[in-house]
Formats: sequence, structure tokens, C-alpha cells
Amino acid sequence: MSKKDLEVVIATDCGSTTTKAILIEKKGGTYRQTCRGEAPTTVEAPFEDVTKGVLNAITEVEELSGRKLLDGERIIIPNDGNTGADIYVSTSSAGGGLQMMVAGAVKAMTGESAQRCALGAGAIVMDVLASNDGRADHEKIERIRQLRPDMMLLSGGTDGGTVTHVVELAQFLKAADPKPRLGASYKLPVIYAGNNKAHLQIKEILDARTSLIITENIRPTLERENLMPARHKIHDIFLEHVMQQAPGYPKLMKMVGAPIMPTPAAVGVMAEKFAKANKFNVMAVDIGGATTDVFSVFSGVFNRTVSANLGMSYSISNVMSEAGLPNILRWLPFDMDEQDLRNRLKNKMIRPTTIPQTVEDLEIEHAVAREALRLAFNQHKALAVGLKGVQQERSISDAFEQTASGQSLISLMELNYIIGSGGILAHSPRRIQSMLLMIDAYQPEGVTRFAVDSIFMMPHLGVLSQISEKAALDVFYEDCLVRLGTCLAPKGLAREGQLIMEWELIDENGKRKTGDLRFGDLLHVPFESAKGRVIARPVKGFDMGAGSGGKVEADIPGGVVGLLLDGRGRPFELSKNHAKRMADLKKWYKAMEMYPV
Repeated sequence: MSKKDLEVVIATDCGSTTTKAILIEKKGGTYRQTCRGEAPTTVEAPFEDVTKGVLNAITEVEELSGRKLLDGERIIIPNDGNTGADIYVSTSSAGGGLQMMVAGAVKAMTGESAQRCALGAGAIVMDVLASNDGRADHEKIERIRQLRPDMMLLSGGTDGGTVTHVVELAQFLKAADPKPRLGASYKLPVIYAGNNKAHLQIKEILDARTSLIITENIRPTLERENLMPARHKIHDIFLEHVMQQAPGYPKLMKMVGAPIMPTPAAVGVMAEKFAKANKFNVMAVDIGGATTDVFSVFSGVFNRTVSANLGMSYSISNVMSEAGLPNILRWLPFDMDEQDLRNRLKNKMIRPTTIPQTVEDLEIEHAVAREALRLAFNQHKALAVGLKGVQQERSISDAFEQTASGQSLISLMELNYIIGSGGILAHSPRRIQSMLLMIDAYQPEGVTRFAVDSIFMMPHLGVLSQISEKAALDVFYEDCLVRLGTCLAPKGLAREGQLIMEWELIDENGKRKTGDLRFGDLLHVPFESAKGRVIARPVKGFDMGAGSGGKVEADIPGGVVGLLLDGRGRPFELSKNHAKRMADLKKWYKAMEMYPV
């Protein structure tokens, strides 16, 4: 089928609880999402067939759109008048998604490269084994046995280097003789993406016990990471091995017109396509009940991290213990004792589907969300780094730092776009709440645009982009993104009330708004115009991206929130004085009209 024939697309995302279907149709020269339906996912008993949920969700789309898409249990292809679709595509994270274990010779080098590789392919990384991870041999073997991953990624050594470490890891793997999570009848898939000199030894050790796949080294030299070949292999095995074991997937694989992708991998593909099409540095976050996924594309380099223990319901206790109660309480504009907060959060964990009933409940939920987003972002920054172990020109003073870590790729001043998704961000009662939560958690600098993915459509569009990039980007811009607006945040610190920036906003008709920004203030300027121009003149000592006191001009689109000027300084710290902090929070929430008065 040529791309120009693509007029009607049906896409599903099979989540762990819900299967979501969307219908995309070409209207004039543009693709639009016209209908959506959802149904419970049917992987577990009594159905044990994922296609039942898919057909139920598509049936709902049929009823809403008036287009006949199904003939019994078959999707009608191609489209003809008011019947059928040209292609059906799907993503899936049902059955717990793709769970992997990775092993690398040195934890901070190949171990981390292997982790980046697996995360980018949409996996949940259960553990990272390394020769120097501080565990005894028998503990490593026990850990491999215990975890039962869907597959393993084994890496280590640069091409032509020593093979001892990576061979030792293979021996542990053989000794553990691990069983895969699904399907007792097949061998555990192991991808070897390490030193090419060890191929024969690895084959001898693992070929009989595992389903071994050998691919290019993910770290051929210290200076270069080569993640794509191994990432493609992970996708292939996910489809051939893991999906084949899940109830009803072989049927689903016959129905689709393109390979099924793990949901997070599809979100990542969409983030990459969007970043590339606009030459943007982009960050996207998906905060769920149990996990928070962070995706970033900086200077064309894609990274993804999964904070498997940070979420808003099932994992809310982990957020509480990692952030600490004082860090959650600091965002509340009212007094509350720690025990009361602890009880409320435990109740949320026991009843994960409840939603806030009062404004106070909502403010507590927003305080937890800020901390979950902040912690997940810190984990992402730690993994999205330049390569460790690379020799750089350096002085004595940084020789010590160099060994500790690579340089994070995430630069807040160079970040152009932040996209939020997940219940708390996509469905906040007021859009300004989602925008301020992300600003408080990430502390963007300079000029940053914000949007939310309205109904978590990024997975559907990521898999569709493999067939038609135009269709995916059209729907992404028109129906998926809810543009919130732009944040201007000068970097620097000053005395309360001191003038730190003059600003000017010009809409598409040439109408101007001007004003001053003082330190400690948050200003909200509604701006829904399709496009406009903003001019920022920071005072000396404050940076908007053009150095201290440098004027910055930028074309910005409007949004449902508009322009938000953040004069709280960077790095932004809440006051340590209790009364002052309360007064600040009340002042900011009032200025933003965050909550009903």
C-alpha cells in the first residue's frame, strides 16, 4: 500500500488495565483523530485472549463513528466508502510489559550503556548485574534465578579488548539456568552485545541452555555507543518470543499491518519524530499509578528512564519514603501534621482508583505529584549522560570528578518543549495546575513551551509513524497535544521585590502587552493567539539564554494557559521560614488562580 492510499487508520494500545482504540481519518489534506473507544484489557482469566478487549474497543469506535470496521472477529481492510480501514496497528504493555535484566562488565560503563539500550527499547529493567556491583557470585546467580525476566541483555568490553569479565558473567548465567517469566516450554532469550572477540566462548557457554542471539557491540570503543542494533533485536524478540506466550497475542499479530511495539517504545518514537521535525530538545513524562516514565531527546540523542517505584497510587508510599514527608508538606499552603498526611497517602495506596474529593485533597495530590516528577527527573538526569570512562582533556581538579560520572545531557536552558501525560497532568481540573506542577518539579530556565497529551495518544501515533510520519505528526499537532503555553524563567537570584526583567508580548495582530517581573513573583498573562512574539530583557546577573543581561526574542504559540513569568529565581528554593513559605505559596496560587477561593 502506498502512503497516499492511507485514508483510514484504526490503532489500539493494549494497556495493563484498559485497551484504547482510536480512529484516524484523512480530512482534506490533513489526518485527524475522529473517534475513540475503550474496553477492559482481556489478558487474564476468564478470557485469556487479548483480542477480545481489542474487538470490544473497536466495536465502541464503530458505534460512535457509524463506520463498519468489523466482520465478526476480522477487521475489514481496506477501507471502502463507509466500511473498513486501510491499516490496523497496535502497541502493548499488557501482561506487565517487557521485563528485562541487563548485565555489563563495568557497572558505570557497559552496565549503564546496556541499561540505556534496554530502556530505550521500552523495557522495564529489573536489575543491572556487573562484575563490580559488590555482590558475591552466589548472590548474582540467586538473583538471576529469582527474577525470571522475559529476556536478558549481556554486554561488556570494547571490541578486541579483554574477555574475562564478560565470559564470567556468561558463566553465572549458565549456572543460574534461569526460566523465562512466560511459557515454561521455551528457552530464555539472551542477546549478546559485547566484545566481538568473545563470540565463540559465549556461544560455547550459553548456546545449549538459552536462546542466544548475537548482535553488534553496544560499546565498540570507549568513545562510542552503538545502541540501535541491540534495540532492534530486543523488539524482534519481544514480538517473536514474549508476545507469542501472552494469551491471544499470536492472533493479534496476524491482525496488525505493522509490528506491535511495546507502549513506552512507541511513545519514545513519537517524541523523537516530534523533536526532529521541529529541531527541538524535548522532554516527555508519563506519570501513572505505579511508574513514571521520562523520555528526552537532546541534540538528537534519545533517552528513556522508568522510575518503577514512583507513582500516584500503587507506588505512592515509595514517593513518600523517597521524598520524605517534609518535602511533600512544603508545597501545602496550610498546616498539616505528618501523621495525618501519612494516613491519607496510605489510604490512596489501598484504594488506588479514588480521586480527590475536596480542594485540600487535590492540593495534597499535587504536592505528591511534584515530588514524584522531581525524583523521576533526577533519576533520568543521572542516566541520560555522556559516556563514562572517556578520556577528555582535563585539569587536575576535574580528574577526580571525571571518574565519578559522565556529564548529563539534560540542559534546562536548552530545553524547548515539555510534554506531560498521565492522569494527574492530563486530567487536572484546571490546565494551569498541570503547567505549574511541571514548572515546580523541573525548574525550566529561559523560554520553555508546555503541552499535555490529552488522552495518552502518543503510543498509537508512535507505531503509526513507522507507516506514515505525516499522519502521525498531523494528529499529534491537531488532536493529541493540548498546548498549555510558555514559561519565561530568568536564571539568577536577587532580593525579594527587586526588578529582574522587563518583558513584551506581541500578538499576531501587532497588539502589545508589556510589564516588569520582580524577584519572588509569578505572573500569568492569558495568551491564546495562534502565534506571537515575546521579548525578554533581563537585568544584569540574570540569564534568559543569551548570557547575563542579554536580551532574548522568541516566537511562541499561545495556549490554554498562555504566558507564565516565573520570577522565583533559579535555582528555585522555597523559604525555610514557615510563615514566609505559607505566605509565598498563597500569593503564587492566588496569582495563578490555581484553586477555587
